[in-house]
Amino acid sequence: MAKSIFDQLSHAFEIPLSNPVLIFALILFIILLSPILLRRIKIPGIIGLILSGVAIGPHGLNLLEKSSAVDLFSTIGLLYIMFIAGLELDMNEFRKTRHKSLLFGFLTFAIPIGIGYPVCYYVLGYDMLASIMISSMFATHTLVAYPVVNSYGISKNEAVAITIGGTILTDTAVLIILAVIIGASQGQLDQQFWLTLGISFAIFLLIMFGIVPRVAKWFFQKVEGEKTAHYIFVLSVVFFAAFLAEIAGLEHIIGAFVAGLALNKLIPHSSALMNRIEFIGNAIFIPFFLISVGMIVDVSVLLNGPLALIIAGTLTVVAIFSKWVAAWFTQLLFGYSSSQRQVIFGLSSAHAAATLAVIMVGFRYEIIDENVLNGTIVLILVTCIVATLATEAASKKVVLAGDQDAMPSEKNIAREEQLVLPIANLNNMESLLDFATLIKSKHSPHPITVLTVVPNNEMAEQNLQRARKNLDSTAKYASGSETEVNMMATIDHNIASGISRAAREVMADGILLGWPSRPGIIEKMVGEKTESILNQTDTNLFMCHVDKPLVLQKRIVVCCPPLSESELGFDYCVEKIMRLSQELTIPIQFVCDVRTKQAVSLYIERNKNSTRVLFTDHNEWDDLATLRSAIKDNDLIVFISARQGEVSYRHSFDGIAKKLGKVYVQHSRILIFPSRRAGYSLDEYEDVSAAPILQRIGRGIGNMFTKDRR
Repeated sequence: MAKSIFDQLSHAFEIPLSNPVLIFALILFIILLSPILLRRIKIPGIIGLILSGVAIGPHGLNLLEKSSAVDLFSTIGLLYIMFIAGLELDMNEFRKTRHKSLLFGFLTFAIPIGIGYPVCYYVLGYDMLASIMISSMFATHTLVAYPVVNSYGISKNEAVAITIGGTILTDTAVLIILAVIIGASQGQLDQQFWLTLGISFAIFLLIMFGIVPRVAKWFFQKVEGEKTAHYIFVLSVVFFAAFLAEIAGLEHIIGAFVAGLALNKLIPHSSALMNRIEFIGNAIFIPFFLISVGMIVDVSVLLNGPLALIIAGTLTVVAIFSKWVAAWFTQLLFGYSSSQRQVIFGLSSAHAAATLAVIMVGFRYEIIDENVLNGTIVLILVTCIVATLATEAASKKVVLAGDQDAMPSEKNIAREEQLVLPIANLNNMESLLDFATLIKSKHSPHPITVLTVVPNNEMAEQNLQRARKNLDSTAKYASGSETEVNMMATIDHNIASGISRAAREVMADGILLGWPSRPGIIEKMVGEKTESILNQTDTNLFMCHVDKPLVLQKRIVVCCPPLSESELGFDYCVEKIMRLSQELTIPIQFVCDVRTKQAVSLYIERNKNSTRVLFTDHNEWDDLATLRSAIKDNDLIVFISARQGEVSYRHSFDGIAKKLGKVYVQHSRILIFPSRRAGYSLDEYEDVSAAPILQRIGRGIGNMFTKDRR
């Protein structure tokens, strides 16, 4: 008996391993432990996984051998890397600095190829195709050091923006060159090849940018509640695009990259869907690919003679030097400081994802040899470390020069931001939470407070238990996007008073409410809940009616009545609108007068915002229907109103939610009431539910004797 158990164990652990369960368990342990252990000695996670693959591969301990399962996961990981590269590009930043980005992209693409090709061809002795492929690998860069500039608060510096924008050009150009090299390696580089490539590439782009986004919009709208289906749909698009690229005579990684660009506007960076895409990719598929790369590497080649070491050293030196030269020319052309040049060099000198993709394709087609593959691994290790150190040193210099994204006081406010989300109707919960996630400052460590207020009556305890169960479903939904939420259920005699008290307890910067429902007879007599909340709170208040996914909106139309820029919370509200625009990658159309336009323009200039902003002059604010000329279908309407008594308040704003809902019933809309000075209130008896009667009588008398201000 003992012998048979021993035989089973010895057979299961035969090297190389053949048991699929054991193989998968081993790879998962490597994915788990490798980054944790190597992080202590400052080795990037990408290198740790590659080195782990070297250790367990056929040229190491021979624990694993290349199999169809490993190849499948490796291919998925490679496509995933290129897809995320296209998906994460900030199109707003690119649009803002597109001319400089294109010029920098050309320099950081052409200079490395110009330096790399003669070195590879004449010094290292590779043939023309191999030399072009290796030198094109020098042209790529991965924004490994971007988290460094983000942590130092200089992510909106122009030097950072053009480097990010240049990534689009370099990656696209390198992938096109890759397709040409593959065609040449197979002896197909004739007139027929160029004609076929041109036509097939044009058809491919037409499908990806003309048809796929429309299908994706339709799918996200029709299958709104099925979050799992959204992820499966996106994954299907990636592999469909990869297959289409192969049919068109291109490489599948080009298809995955283009799929990322095509879906870029439809997947906000802070959305639950983006979180799922990154989570699954970073947890399983991409590590599998990196481990499989390591399994191909033969370290012993480096020890066979000086040639392998010379190739590795030459590749690394050329890669770093050529990127520095490109950054230096960029500094000369645009008049940047030396610290900005160093930021550009640091961000553009790291070689990782795209480099690996190009080299793996070249190795598969036997265009390059093992020496280049091994040398590329050394290059990735060295450039990632150099890029991180250079970017950190440069970021400190930029900060010392005072060229940060925002003033320290503004950054401190963002870090302390608190949002409160009162939930009355579970049907509105998901759209409100999605909206809160998109506008919440990324610097704030505080969770979103999800609040339920239960009336203080004989059923209070039962209602409180039921409310807490409802909050559990909210927490479950929030976990899908890794949105941290703080659940709060409280009892109060008056719903509005409970919300007001809870907002004061957490020192809320903003309260997000659903759109007010049609009031009943009693509510009309004693005042509506939303009106009571307005009267009893001083903070920024957002009323949201979002009846279709925000990613389907084409513009944000912001209606700013005269003097709205004078409200205390105006800047905060504009910042939230700007953040929403950046997440959705859509422009903003401000409908306002000249004075408000100047205030918004000054805010954009001060905060170096990359959002595309347009202005429309408007002077008739007492009839909301006059705004129709500025509003189109699929526009998200944002109306900045004011509480009664504030400087921009107009009598026509009385019942503004009902009026907007009636005129723009087909549109998603957000009504904003900017914050006011603490302690100011027209109603000294706010907790008495009958007080709004007196307010309504006062307002009616006031309307009889006061003309509306223009």
